[in-house]
Amino acid sequence: MTDVAQPKTEDGLREALRVVIDPEIGMNIIELGLVRDVDIQEERAHVIMIMTTPFCPYAPQLLEKTRQVAQQYVERPTTIEMGLEMWDPSMMEEGAADDWGLF
Repeated sequence: MTDVAQPKTEDGLREALRVVIDPEIGMNIIELGLVRDVDIQEERAHVIMIMTTPFCPYAPQLLEKTRQVAQQYVERPTTIEMGLEMWDPSMMEEGAADDWGLF
């Protein structure tokens, strides 16, 4: 019996990235809406993400942790691109902002 690898999906990658926590806010990058795009190709993967603030002091750590987790999930080289989009609370997953009393 051969061990057939399960295909790696964008939804699966987003689910895997829930372990990456923004240390200032204490929520994961998916809940916060920081992952803006995911592209999984045969040879590589690419993720575009943003930060909650333009000068986030944790940006280097968040980007690297995201790359590590994504690369481990997709089992291929992964690049992370810092998007230029400005974050706002409406980008959060539905219900995630309730804890903050934002909506």
